[in-house]
Amino acid sequence: MQANYEGNWWHPESFSQKKPNLAIRGAITKTIRAYFDGQGFDEVETPILQVCPVMDTHIHAFKTELKGVDLKVQSTPYLHTSPEFDMKKLMVAGVSKMYQIASVFRNAEGSKRHRCEFKLLEWYRTNADYTDMMTDCEGLLQACAKAANVTHFKYKEHRCDPWADYERLTVREAFMRYAEIDLTAMLDDKVKLREAVIALGLHTADDDEWDDLFFRVMDDRIETQLGMGAPTFLCDYPISMASLSKPKENDPRFAERFELYVCGIELANAFSELTDAEEQLRRYHIEMDEKERLYGERYPLDEAFIAALRHGMPDSGGIALGVDRLVMLACGVEDIADVMWCE
Repeated sequence: MQANYEGNWWHPESFSQKKPNLAIRGAITKTIRAYFDGQGFDEVETPILQVCPVMDTHIHAFKTELKGVDLKVQSTPYLHTSPEFDMKKLMVAGVSKMYQIASVFRNAEGSKRHRCEFKLLEWYRTNADYTDMMTDCEGLLQACAKAANVTHFKYKEHRCDPWADYERLTVREAFMRYAEIDLTAMLDDKVKLREAVIALGLHTADDDEWDDLFFRVMDDRIETQLGMGAPTFLCDYPISMASLSKPKENDPRFAERFELYVCGIELANAFSELTDAEEQLRRYHIEMDEKERLYGERYPLDEAFIAALRHGMPDSGGIALGVDRLVMLACGVEDIADVMWCE
């Protein structure tokens, strides 16, 4: 009987279709390293196992089970969702510019834009803020497009020119422009935001929280408009949505955070990093209390991270960028599996 290999990525006929995309992936990975090496960054490598895998209510980690192994941790470790905490400890130790291309793990359903294991590029600069991260993004995206030999990033029918002027749009401006919602008047006011969402004709539920309503508008009315023609930096999120970011000095209700969008796809997330240990500890408890309320779990505190902040972390900017999504956009494909070596 002839075996049916249809849909099996490892079969030579199936795998051959990926080869052009994987060549672009290799070129982009080399370019990322060359870009940061050329600016004097250190490439670092931090542990995958973490005591606290993330400080975010809605991101979920994979829990490991150790058998007779002493890793000098307080509880069962998790696979990291990001190398952020250890990279910040390295800044305290004296590393002023660093980057890392890491496999990270997030326990969520897969889709054409997401896999539970994926590649994340993170980099940090001391004596910098989120505007410096924007400048880095512009140079990096242009270098990667050049390495992929493309003039535009593509997704479905959309095009985005990395050499065009990058749009800088605040979250407040985006809500007003695309949904006619004055977000400032509704911060932490679930009733008012719910009324605004209903007026848009969007679905609401009795148990919706403020964040649920916020993201419903983002998903339906805003994200699909961003990064069209030119990349968009969506800036200055409500402080409740930036647990690791500094508040804006002129309006502490909002945070120095941006997300980078290309062709409607979120590509990167950046902060002016929060360096206040006590404020970080307060936000940790808020996030974990909410995670426990919603999902019945909480992650242990990374006490070494808080101790490092207390010792003194310099003012800095940091960012995480999805490598697989960047390659997707350079290849013009719609499924992230088409740019990964293995499915």
